[in-house]
Amino acid sequence: MRLDTMSTKLFGQRLRAFVVASPGVKLAECEIKQHVKHNLASCKVPRDVVLSELPRTATGKVSKRELTAR
Repeated sequence: MRLDTMSTKLFGQRLRAFVVASPGVKLAECEIKQHVKHNLASCKVPRDVVLSELPRTATGKVSKRELTAR
């Protein structure tokens, strides 16, 4: 899971989570939020959860620039 912020006009920045499931595992956004709510403070629960592969650079590192653009 990778956490990032998303800029909004009203709130400034909001927390967003990018989640990649293991092969054969089905995840839902509500399951992830529920799990995080039980383990973290409510202010740390991401409002947006993106379930997809993370964009990578040519060297295999996560492309943070492309994540922020999403």
